[in-house]
Amino acid sequence: MANLKITLVKSTIGAVPKHKKTVEALGLRKLHKTVVLPDNDAVRGMVRQVSHLVKVEEEA
Repeated sequence: MANLKITLVKSTIGAVPKHKKTVEALGLRKLHKTVVLPDNDAVRGMVRQVSHLVKVEEEA
């Protein structure tokens, strides 16, 4: 199964509170930190919601 490598590239300061909670739920706490999560519909939806704050790469 494929994975997604998600990196926080923009601060959540001043972001919508719902987006802050989504970023935290993805496991991202600090700028430029990366998490690897499974590529499923739930994670894709969360990433789509905060796409302006994160960078996403697909892993094999």
